[in-house]
Amino acid sequence: MIKIVEVGPRDGLQNEKQIISTEDKFTFISLLAAAGLRNIEVTSFVKAPAIPQMVDAHDLFTRVRNELSGTGGNYPCLVPNMKGYEAARAVGVKEIALFSATSDAFTRKNINASVDESFVRMAEVAQEAKKDGVRMRGYVSTAFGCPYEGRMEAGKLLRVLNRFLDLGVHEVSVGDTIGVAVPKDVRAYVREIKNEIGLGKVAMHFHDTRGMALTNILVSLEEGITTFDSSAGGLGGCPYAKGATGNVATEDVWYLLTSQGLETGVELAKLAEASKFILGKIGRQTESKFLRAYLATGKA
Repeated sequence: MIKIVEVGPRDGLQNEKQIISTEDKFTFISLLAAAGLRNIEVTSFVKAPAIPQMVDAHDLFTRVRNELSGTGGNYPCLVPNMKGYEAARAVGVKEIALFSATSDAFTRKNINASVDESFVRMAEVAQEAKKDGVRMRGYVSTAFGCPYEGRMEAGKLLRVLNRFLDLGVHEVSVGDTIGVAVPKDVRAYVREIKNEIGLGKVAMHFHDTRGMALTNILVSLEEGITTFDSSAGGLGGCPYAKGATGNVATEDVWYLLTSQGLETGVELAKLAEASKFILGKIGRQTESKFLRAYLATGKA
């Protein structure tokens, strides 16, 4: 079975200007869980001025913990530093997401630190997480290209992947943050990853800015990747990259995988219900061509 990591509630909503209520976020997450998604990224434990949309992290995760803990799902939360980790642990978070990039310019813009400095911060968090028995996932932004430094070489990606694995993460998500990856490069990079460290702990995270996300996922599948990040309805984007649209839509990924005879464990009708709900709350049309067709016809 192919593993889908649903990032809509966190990565998909974090840049929305209109503040979404905790109740609506919880309903969205509940609908996603009901659709069969077992890995749903809930929120970020960050300073409110940095990402106002995540100001309710404590209350939202508390409700997820209390009401969805029996669903058998994983509900990771992103933490940027020790303060964020301590806040997450205080409400019982069992899996955290850590993040860096291949580009110093991008990390400085994002978290006011170089790549090296970001790993110094994360090392402290990782040490505590290991003591507490908290699982860790890593995110590598700008894996293929950076809005400030341009093309990123595979060697930079491999070095960052190895540093994350050294921290003890169970999985690393390779992010095409601004949607510049093309199939030729994806195939080459995945092969280099396979040759150096293997693919057992590697996921792919594509944005669809230039319409290449599904093609890149298909190439990744052909090379042996079995875990993909996606966002219900295609929510999300990158605030530091002009024109960068959202993550690839979970519905589009479902359709691609199903067309290849692969199982996801996700029920399309319920997934579409979740996307329709949250899109209605933010007053936006979906970026997903498949979801638009499905909502119009009721047919896959």
